[in-house]
Amino acid sequence: MRADERKRRILARARADGRVDVAEIAAELEVAQETVRRDLRLLDEHGLVRRTHGGAFPVESAGYETGLKFRSASMVPEKRRIAQLAAERLGDAETVFVDEGYTPQLVAEALPTGRPLTVITASLPTAAALSESPTITVLLLGGRVRGRTMATVDHWATRMLSEMVIDLAYIGANGISREHGLTTPDPAVGAVKSQALAAARRRIFVGVHTKFGVASFHRFGAVADLEAIVTDSVLPSGEAHRYALLGPKVVRA
Repeated sequence: MRADERKRRILARARADGRVDVAEIAAELEVAQETVRRDLRLLDEHGLVRRTHGGAFPVESAGYETGLKFRSASMVPEKRRIAQLAAERLGDAETVFVDEGYTPQLVAEALPTGRPLTVITASLPTAAALSESPTITVLLLGGRVRGRTMATVDHWATRMLSEMVIDLAYIGANGISREHGLTTPDPAVGAVKSQALAAARRRIFVGVHTKFGVASFHRFGAVADLEAIVTDSVLPSGEAHRYALLGPKVVRA
């Protein structure tokens, strides 16, 4: 098997399964594990995967993005811990933007219901989850619905946000890095996120450790724009400190 074909198959497996295991794919391709590790290093250098101990996971890009179904079944305990800690940072905010994605949806579901809140979101699942709360007013941004994430985009959504002043925004991203900031594969999604950041007085990033060090296609914000970063404890403390040096408080669940 040619090296380029082998790398394509490794990448395809990573994208199909959400990760790739060195030992398993080496056995499947009938090559040495060191050959797979070398292929993964090259794929990592090209920004297509991120290596982990014993394997790698795919990086979302303009040509590849996971859907809500996959996200809602991946690392759920970690995402719930992140959501709870993030919700506890609500403070005295009365108007809250909740980004699209599964982790922000969990944040929305963890928000306190003992006082009035207005939640602005582009996410249909988040709006549905909060719609029956008697103390939460939900404002759903209009626009084209992306089937992959069940969220609205385009100028209808950004126009609505441009008319708002929001106390706090909970923001997700497909990648966050010290070099490139907050990134996402789709510029239309990035435009909504960028407008939400501009409209909010406070901004909190929520995301699991696999988002860190990853740069996707479209940049929509800087690490320095954030008040806080809430992630899981697998992110090394040294790496958390390097992000904190850029401005935000880093909280690991």
